[in-house]
Amino acid sequence: MIEEIARQFPPESTQQAVGYPSLFLLVALGALVPVIPTGAIVSSAAVVAFHQTAPVALGLVFLVAASAAFVGDVALYWLGQRGVRSQGGSRWLSSLRGRAAPDRLEQAQAKLRTHQVSLLVLSRLVPAGRIPVMLACLLAQMPLRRFVRGDVPACLAWAATYQLIGILGGSLFPEPWQGVVAAVALTLLISAAPAVWRRLRRGAGTGERPA
Repeated sequence: MIEEIARQFPPESTQQAVGYPSLFLLVALGALVPVIPTGAIVSSAAVVAFHQTAPVALGLVFLVAASAAFVGDVALYWLGQRGVRSQGGSRWLSSLRGRAAPDRLEQAQAKLRTHQVSLLVLSRLVPAGRIPVMLACLLAQMPLRRFVRGDVPACLAWAATYQLIGILGGSLFPEPWQGVVAAVALTLLISAAPAVWRRLRRGAGTGERPA
């Protein structure tokens, strides 16, 4: 069924239907609302661009994804700053607190003092690492200008990483839909790996020891 649908819509038609504006909106919205799998979206777009004949398609996917992630990050940080400055907080700041695990927030706060830019870059590459680091920056009252300087290389590295995943998926399979499935599966696996690892560690830590 998927193969038949993909044949009816060749890569060029798919790219035109989804479009770079849609890619930008989805990635930017995913940065604001961290429930959208933006990595999978970028990898899928890279697969489609890889199978196109236009040489600039991959470059456009990279630029659109990086700029959208940057815009979403800056918007979320600005909204979080308003919550920090307000006496009653804000729903955006409360949402960030609810999504940041206490242990990861403590680690981010400890590393933020000496590794600001590198920590922001890693937070974008490590699954579920962006929100704790952003919250740590907000609680440390990092100025928006300084956050922007660190977020630029972070978004560039993030877009390049997930685009490479898409290129890998596109190069392994002859049909675009096959590469999309492989890229999405790989990105979801990478995203779920830290949560699975933490659950395994908790289970090992709470397991009963022999007498």
